[in-house]
Amino acid sequence: MEKGPFSVEWLAQSSRGGASPPAARRPRSPPAHAGGRDSAGDRGSPRYGAQAGGSAAPGRPRTKFSSVQLQELERSFREQRYIGASEKRRLAAALDLSQSQIKTWFQNRRMKFKRQTQDAR
Repeated sequence: MEKGPFSVEWLAQSSRGGASPPAARRPRSPPAHAGGRDSAGDRGSPRYGAQAGGSAAPGRPRTKFSSVQLQELERSFREQRYIGASEKRRLAAALDLSQSQIKTWFQNRRMKFKRQTQDAR
């Protein structure tokens, strides 16, 4: 029987910091830095998630939005809960954020809105 990249042996090794599956062996390009993010130097290290006490996946650190960015995002959300492609591009350029950060913020904000409306009932 041929062992795939996620065999029991691989899982045992990966939990000890051993082998990685072929897809995970590709070198990652460093994340692009946005102007409104917190640039703590230790956040990019693999130990950051363990130091924070959580099991955060390594990769891009959490975006810390400035108050100006949040005000503009909230204003746009009040106007329309679902953002279109052109508005997403405009906000990304105006706020110095990526379009995926804008999209994710709107997804998270819709979930927050949903929880708030359900809690109010």
